[in-house]
Amino acid sequence: MNFWEKVTGSDLTRDWKAFGARVEALPDDYREAWGQLVAHLFPYGDFTGRNLTPILDSALGLLEVSAADGQSVQEVLGDDMRGFCAALAGGEGARTYRDRWREQLNSNVARKLSRLGD
Repeated sequence: MNFWEKVTGSDLTRDWKAFGARVEALPDDYREAWGQLVAHLFPYGDFTGRNLTPILDSALGLLEVSAADGQSVQEVLGDDMRGFCAALAGGEGARTYRDRWREQLNSNVARKLSRLGD
């Protein structure tokens, strides 16, 4: 990835188009599961979501292989979609973008308040 792709996000656009083409080849229940996976994983992404691309690629690969083997979505992902996505992102307690932004805001406020005390 070159600098221009990183700045414009064209690499992400290309990846999402490739994901879309792969998802269209899946059965309906797997497409629905993909939508839920994406929705539950996005809070674990950074500002651009670039860190989720390898995770989503692997999850989509799992769905493709499972669909080809004739397994049901329930057999593959289980009943707890939120827990499955948390495990993919690094386990329960993994930091979300909200956690990172909260920490940044708190440190900025603390820094400003310390300057007022000087």
